[in-house]
Amino acid sequence: MKKIINTPNAPAPIGPYNQAVLVDNTLYTSGQIAINPQTGELELDSISSETTLVMENLKAVLAAADMTFENVIKSTIFISDMNNFSAINEVYGTYFSSDTAPARETVEVANLPKFVNVEISVIAIK
Repeated sequence: MKKIINTPNAPAPIGPYNQAVLVDNTLYTSGQIAINPQTGELELDSISSETTLVMENLKAVLAAADMTFENVIKSTIFISDMNNFSAINEVYGTYFSSDTAPARETVEVANLPKFVNVEISVIAIK
């Protein structure tokens, strides 16, 4: 059975989608970008702070489904410039234990929603 997950602690969707969908014990999140959930504004001060906000938004969505980053089994990172990979990876790595880190792919794309620099989605299981 499909359950929609939404929380005010992460940005409201900017299109016809939900923050996440829980099917049985598997959570599929929509991609998160650096929108401050309290203000609805983008925060693009630096690639590190942008990535931190993306990860905090994912953390809020996971929490709404009673999960943490320990439950994440797969992540997808879209970046607009592969030159930012190291800075993104540095922040991303602080949210996972290297022993239990999920599978992942990182893809450079031409553009992202609202022309942000990074978007991340995850799949998690209970």
